[in-house]
Amino acid sequence: MTGGQQGQDQGETAESGQEQEHTLREAQQRVDAWISRYRAGYWPPLANLARLIEETGELARLLNHNAGYKPKKPGEAAQDLGLELADILYTVICLANSHGVDLEDAFRRVMHKVETRDKDRYERK
Repeated sequence: MTGGQQGQDQGETAESGQEQEHTLREAQQRVDAWISRYRAGYWPPLANLARLIEETGELARLLNHNAGYKPKKPGEAAQDLGLELADILYTVICLANSHGVDLEDAFRRVMHKVETRDKDRYERK
């Protein structure tokens, strides 16, 4: 998958107010369609890795605030846990797309690995 400038946009679906659910493959296609609009294409892998670390830091900051370990600064805007996680997912999708990785297949394989390897590792409910 190739395409244009890396950033986030709600896309035509969101603009019309008719959001729809996506499989991982459909999410990858939607990100690629958005990026394909722009000449710059996907960012280089190390730039995407830096972005992933930056977004992960924002998630860590939010979790730290929510757990009460680090109070927010006065006047600091509220953060949305779902959006912070989605920022990470978007960046992972960009990395996957730029390397031709099918995340739906990869996720299926990792779940098989976890479900097989760890099936007796934890106490069941």
